[in-house]
Amino acid sequence: MKHIINEKYLNPDVIAQLKAEYDNGFPCKHIILDNFLRPEIAKQINDNFPSIDTLNVRRKSMNEQKSEDYHFDRFHPVFQDVKDVVTGELCDIVGQITSLEGLFVTTDNTGAGVHQGSNGSHVDIHIDYNMSTKFNAWRRLNLLVYLSEDWKDEYGGALELWDKDMKVCEKKIMPYFNRAVIFYTDENAPHGYRKMSLPEGITRKSFYTYYYTAVEEGVQYRDSTFLARPDESFSKRFLTKMKETIKVNVKSFLFKMGIKSLDFQDKN
Repeated sequence: MKHIINEKYLNPDVIAQLKAEYDNGFPCKHIILDNFLRPEIAKQINDNFPSIDTLNVRRKSMNEQKSEDYHFDRFHPVFQDVKDVVTGELCDIVGQITSLEGLFVTTDNTGAGVHQGSNGSHVDIHIDYNMSTKFNAWRRLNLLVYLSEDWKDEYGGALELWDKDMKVCEKKIMPYFNRAVIFYTDENAPHGYRKMSLPEGITRKSFYTYYYTAVEEGVQYRDSTFLARPDESFSKRFLTKMKETIKVNVKSFLFKMGIKSLDFQDKN
């Protein structure tokens, strides 16, 4: 693991400090880890990040515009190296920081992959799905590693963490190069990023990993749901609410009917 992750994050004293920061995170439990990967690994990923037009999944709707992929056999080998560490050895350290035991990562698109967005990309505020029905797994944490070199504030793209009532954006985290964010994801953690204005050839790149535990008694399926910001137009707020209500109700009905192989996809 030392050849992938910044060694300082493997230090027991630093882990204890991060645990305190995570426990006191607001509006949801979270930590920010700058210089997360060893410099040469982060540089190698940036230099070999797959072009946006080669990513298999393209999301474009009223509420989101981005591309993603999780087929690591199509990427440079360094991506698999990072995946092996963050989905393997790092689980124990993340568990120590967050006090979540038995963390694991699924082997499909809900486990690990890459996101990328070009000019106009955005992901509106949302809460995440809480369960992988395929693996009977309870989603607990998001790990995002930002990998665009020389990111400028004027590009935007900050990860916004909102209060659960969607009245205030409590925190903005810029996607600076080699910055990782780990946050607890539940119905009290609305998040997303606004539409970006990017020069030609600049994209917002990230590596994602989602950590799960076994589903506990009483945990019920919840689908991902977009939530309109209070400063958005009435028409968008109305259409978002209507669309998401229909989607959630239909998926909930199918789940209750025993159709559990639902197409869960992330929005981060």
